[in-house]
Amino acid sequence: MQKRWTIKQTDNEEKIKQLAAGLGIDSVLSTLLLNRGVQTFDEAKYFFRPLMEHLHDPFLMADMEKAIDRIDRAIDNNEKILIYGDYDVDGTTSVALVYSFFHKRYKNLEYYIPDRYLEGYGISTKGIDYAAQNDFKLIIALDCGIKSVDKIAYANTLDVDFIICDHHLPADELPAAVALLDPKRPQCDYPYKELSGCGIGFKLIQAYAQKHDIDFEEITCYLDLVAISIACDIVHITGENRVLAHYGLQQINTNPCIGVKALMSVAGKTVPYSISDIVFLIGPRINAAGRIDDAKHAVELLIACHEDDAKAKGILINIKNQERKEHDLTITGDALNMIDNDEILIGRKSTVVYNEGWHKGVIGIVASRLTEKYYRPTIVLTRSNGHVAGSARSVRGFDLYEALCGCSDLLIQFGGHKYAAGLTMMPENVDAFAQRFEEVVSATIPPELLIPEIPIDAELELKQIDPKFFRILQQFAPFGPENMSPVFLTRSVYVKGQAGLVGGQHIKMTIDQPGSPMFDCIAFGQAEHLDNINNGLPFEICYSIEENVWREKRSIQLNIKGIRSPL
Repeated sequence: MQKRWTIKQTDNEEKIKQLAAGLGIDSVLSTLLLNRGVQTFDEAKYFFRPLMEHLHDPFLMADMEKAIDRIDRAIDNNEKILIYGDYDVDGTTSVALVYSFFHKRYKNLEYYIPDRYLEGYGISTKGIDYAAQNDFKLIIALDCGIKSVDKIAYANTLDVDFIICDHHLPADELPAAVALLDPKRPQCDYPYKELSGCGIGFKLIQAYAQKHDIDFEEITCYLDLVAISIACDIVHITGENRVLAHYGLQQINTNPCIGVKALMSVAGKTVPYSISDIVFLIGPRINAAGRIDDAKHAVELLIACHEDDAKAKGILINIKNQERKEHDLTITGDALNMIDNDEILIGRKSTVVYNEGWHKGVIGIVASRLTEKYYRPTIVLTRSNGHVAGSARSVRGFDLYEALCGCSDLLIQFGGHKYAAGLTMMPENVDAFAQRFEEVVSATIPPELLIPEIPIDAELELKQIDPKFFRILQQFAPFGPENMSPVFLTRSVYVKGQAGLVGGQHIKMTIDQPGSPMFDCIAFGQAEHLDNINNGLPFEICYSIEENVWREKRSIQLNIKGIRSPL
């Protein structure tokens, strides 16, 4: 598939030189810093050396005082407390964190995870009824609730109080909860707005610990869960999240909780773990519990106190993840056949596919795979509880949520954000919706957004990649949204010897550039370039730089993102 290469522009050459001189680094590295908003020596020190003292005072968050006061009153009066969270990674890690912290100090509490298929996302009437019928006076809702105006009003009629800990954008009307902890809500002056749901949960226990003179070390042991939520919920890894992710990764790689340790064991990878490892190895296994069976299994694993229990739960979740993979493979194959054998679907600027027998728990994953394959806004639909439910994914730069707003009269409900959403409709509306969605996308998407983009941070000569350069580059981690692993462009490189294929579709080669050392490279899924790069002519590459470990030998390897002939 054709890809467009776009090089980020940094206009202030003088600032680049000043920062490079002040830090004693290559100008390419100072360019990377400026593109990340780092402009001074002190800001660079903050960026490269995250410290716990960089965390903000939790009481800067609106309603935090109210939340802690209500928890204190519940504990003083021996009221039952219910820790309520969503069924995805962010929700289950949030519940595990808050439940584990308070359960060490107060036993009259339980946790509740709504059923993905029977209750759906967020606060459910069934969950509120369960609380009322079992005499819970306080619900602490995590990673959900900021838009649950009607549900919180219903809870209030049953004398069930809510503390909402959410990180999503609120609607115009806020729910009438005892406390609303959400940095994105109006009149909240909290300095950092991009915390994960579990990050909000961490600020809650940080505030409680601060008020009750509990040692800070007694909450930092939960940072492995926070790092997992940051990685898997794809929030920005900037500011406070960068600090939390940095120390959370340290916790994962040195002293993870028993449940996380069990997940790492079944994932089959030894330390060190990166943000990417969490996304691809830990997150899918936690999610699989709720996609295939019951997300409570994930919480049970993450709060486990005994290694035997954690090991058993880890094995169970791994089995569920294998089932998820099988569903994923089957449904993706069905969808690809459906599209490739339909001239109308092939020619569209959007993809909408429907099969009433597809497993609802994996349609979001399938939507992501189809978006990657055809690179256009994609919706995968299946039958669920008498309705048709769908998961939607978008391409870089296109606002999927706005497109769904243009189809809202055909939907029962929908929600999400620019790049991912969920929706529900009546079965008889499927065809009309597919047609309308195509019309909306065709009318609003610029043609260039239908071509995959490779954002390039800077141009580089291979001779600049020396041990000091790579050592500093590694300190840009942890990588993630708003701080992605840098991608570089190098022109006029040659294959040393012959490039070859591994795994049938991946190119493995050694490249050379006059006056530079040679570098080993891997280019995943780019077999179509093999003949062109083996013809002895120069070509251009864009790539990230990584460390390759083979039989305990470490070397710098270039991970090729794109190959093209000179322009």
